[in-house]
Amino acid sequence: MVAVLAGFSLGFSLILAIGAQNAFVLRQGLRREHVFPIVLTCALSDALLIAAGVAGFGALARAVPWLEPVMRYGGAAFLFVYGGRAFLAAWRGGETMEAGQAAGSLRAALLTCLALTWLNPHVYLDTVVLLGAVSAQYDDRLGFALGAMTASFVFFFSLGYGARLLAPLFARPVAWRLLDLLVGAVMWGIAAKLALGG
Repeated sequence: MVAVLAGFSLGFSLILAIGAQNAFVLRQGLRREHVFPIVLTCALSDALLIAAGVAGFGALARAVPWLEPVMRYGGAAFLFVYGGRAFLAAWRGGETMEAGQAAGSLRAALLTCLALTWLNPHVYLDTVVLLGAVSAQYDDRLGFALGAMTASFVFFFSLGYGARLLAPLFARPVAWRLLDLLVGAVMWGIAAKLALGG
């Protein structure tokens, strides 16, 4: 259960940062267009990448013992920078979410979603590299992976279907600042835990 909760927490905190994919899902949710296929595509894509990272990294870490600490400290450094960027965004402020133009057809929406997911290098860093590296610290790697996958499903379905409720909130820059502060704090907390070997 510890591994499941750790996987869920880390997976959720990594996916929480607003990027192109999340903004697209939010816009689709605000417009109520193709929400189910979009959120399912995002969540299943994450699940495949997480599985690849946990399975592949676990085997690789056993074959090359020095790789796990290198990846752990590299992951801590990555999270420290990621958190710093979130704090910088919170300090600068001025962000708002507008519904914008969403794709009209399901095919166009799915192609956009797949491109934002599979062509984004940060997705690989988060799922395959970082989650894979952290999973090596747990005997229950399957539980860790299931926790991270569950976080993706919970996040994307909540974002897609909860977008209408968030529309008035994210029209205000202060909401983005608070979100960025939260993301930065979580990232730095995880970075410190990784760096200290906890």
